[in-house]
Amino acid sequence: MARTDTAATTDPTDGGESGQAGPGARYAGPRRAVRALRRPEPWKRGPVLAVSALLLGAVMLLHARIPNGTGGIGSLVETFLPWFGLFVPVLLAGALWRRSASAVVALLLPVTVWLGLFGGLLGDRSRPGGDLTVVSHNVRAGNPDPAGTARDLAASGADLLALEEISERARGTYEKALAKAYPYHTVMGTVGLWSRLPLSDARPVDIETDFGPLAATKPAAARTAENRALRATVATAHGPLAVYVAHLGSVRVTPRTGFWTGSRDRNAQALAEAVAAEKNERLVLLGDFNGTTDDRVFAGLTSRLRSVQAAAGDGFGFTWPARFPVARIDQILVRGVQPRSSWVLPATDSDHLPVAARISW
Repeated sequence: MARTDTAATTDPTDGGESGQAGPGARYAGPRRAVRALRRPEPWKRGPVLAVSALLLGAVMLLHARIPNGTGGIGSLVETFLPWFGLFVPVLLAGALWRRSASAVVALLLPVTVWLGLFGGLLGDRSRPGGDLTVVSHNVRAGNPDPAGTARDLAASGADLLALEEISERARGTYEKALAKAYPYHTVMGTVGLWSRLPLSDARPVDIETDFGPLAATKPAAARTAENRALRATVATAHGPLAVYVAHLGSVRVTPRTGFWTGSRDRNAQALAEAVAAEKNERLVLLGDFNGTTDDRVFAGLTSRLRSVQAAAGDGFGFTWPARFPVARIDQILVRGVQPRSSWVLPATDSDHLPVAARISW
């Protein structure tokens, strides 16, 4: 009896017995994924992850609406708002582990919101050139080496150098160490401005550091020693430039008060009023704000002035704490001039990093 061979039946979309992929093999993975998504199970998995992703996106999107009256929670959220993006990969890992389609889709909201808020800060926005280099640094009252800090700052090549938190003990050291590089300077209380260009009309700015019923009873000498803001006019080749130096009040996190920002917020409002009244259209504000420009309390300043870091920096430019910076609380804001570049200088013996910028007319 003759033997008959039965030909192997093959799928036209695969490679048959040869092991080679057929023309439809490349679509097999996506087709399986589509079929999996059509099933209800992936959409039912991970409801907690999906809700968490939506809440994360809502917090970032509506951060300005978070109440600030109880424990300053709104300002606290806005201070560390960029870091909320770190929750995205954590939630994504959980969504992939749970194979939750709903959680993956829900993550599109926080990703979109974060990129809308901070995506523009990821690249280098600096441009070459500039007419003036300005530097600001909270030098720390307890700085163990003020002379070394002064040398480092002078080596930056700054035309204008603003210092905050100058102690009475270290004031003479800064003045002596910076005298050769900066023939003009003014120090008022705990803030000072050193310049390669002539200064005039230097005066303290009242940012309501002394506040309350006993403020008026404090001797004038004591109020002067505790002054935390000044204004001066710098004579440039392009005309007068108004320069403000400010050190706003500290913030505290305590179990009783939460994120306490009372003095800082009062200082910020008074400083915004002083800037609003400034007649010189060209203005530079340098200082330690003890807060980020995302914080709603600085709206009076950021609505009138531009952040050089946001306009011409590279990355976020975090400055505090110096050993592991997590927030940019040291600012350079301008109006009437063009930011060309902005950067953070190497650490000194302070707990803040110095900030620098190049500006042009």
